[in-house]
Amino acid sequence: MKADTWEIETVDYHTAGEPFRIVPAPPFLIPGGTVLERRENAMAGDADKLRRLLVNEPRGHADMYGGFIVPPNDPGAHFGVLFWHKDGFSTACGHGTIALGAWAVRSGLVRTADDGDTDVVIDVPSGRVTARVGVAAGRVEGVTFRNVPSYVVARDVEIKTADFGRLRVDVLWGGALYAALPAREAGLEVTPSNLHRLITAGRQVKAALADQPSAHHPSDTRLDGIYGTIFHEPVGPDSGLELHGALAQRNVTIFADGQVDRSPCGSGTAARVAALTDSGELPYGDVLDHFSIIDSHFTAEVVDHSEAGVVVEVFGRAFPVGEGKFTLESDDELGLGFVLR
Repeated sequence: MKADTWEIETVDYHTAGEPFRIVPAPPFLIPGGTVLERRENAMAGDADKLRRLLVNEPRGHADMYGGFIVPPNDPGAHFGVLFWHKDGFSTACGHGTIALGAWAVRSGLVRTADDGDTDVVIDVPSGRVTARVGVAAGRVEGVTFRNVPSYVVARDVEIKTADFGRLRVDVLWGGALYAALPAREAGLEVTPSNLHRLITAGRQVKAALADQPSAHHPSDTRLDGIYGTIFHEPVGPDSGLELHGALAQRNVTIFADGQVDRSPCGSGTAARVAALTDSGELPYGDVLDHFSIIDSHFTAEVVDHSEAGVVVEVFGRAFPVGEGKFTLESDDELGLGFVLR
């Protein structure tokens, strides 16, 4: 990455409206024996410069998301991925896993028959996940993301926020740590018209939990920290939306530093399913219809149990947006770009 001109090739997808910019062949090795170790090493140096180049304006935007394809932890997976966003590298990304499954099959990286399901096994910083890609007549119909075990970390954690008063949140694990609460508890609704206040509330909830014990991963400090705040609300049968499951909710996840997930959030959906199963609101075998702030849609259910938590599968669809070659010349005065928000 020390040439006069950088040229980076990408493949862009969206999953339920949320962008995912794939870098199939980063131009340098990111060292580490595992994907989690590579994430630690990526936080400084050339890998972080490349992240900023691709996420910042004018090549990206404040809500851009993407991933670097890296070697897997061992031959049991097809590849590994380092997820990144405006503020750094995340430990998990369900919508990105769905996009990667579709990309791996459509690109021919993982071969599949013209009809049937094919498992794309991916190592991510929080563990090993699977994207089961459904193909019919040679076309990708959808992807089922099987997450790492999800569970409730803490219930009814009381916090104080500057603009929304005292709130009680649940802290959940779905490959990353999330704070979750009903939107109405903060006086909000999950609608685009509330977007700016939802961002403010999400930031304040995350900040209020920074020193809480529940913001620490129980076994690995590299996974510490609240990644996102999930505001959720019920969706009724009169919503006009097509419902498939026993329970329907809408949510928005405000993650990193005020970034907004346009999809229902894959790993956040798994975390919410763990909470709803734990409370008895979503009995084992029942399906959650999970809608986003733009009413894009995932379905999810518990498919197994382990000592670590419940194993959740999330179904969604991902589509290619385009391919690009991004360039940075040495005399570009804006360098790696900026974010104007």
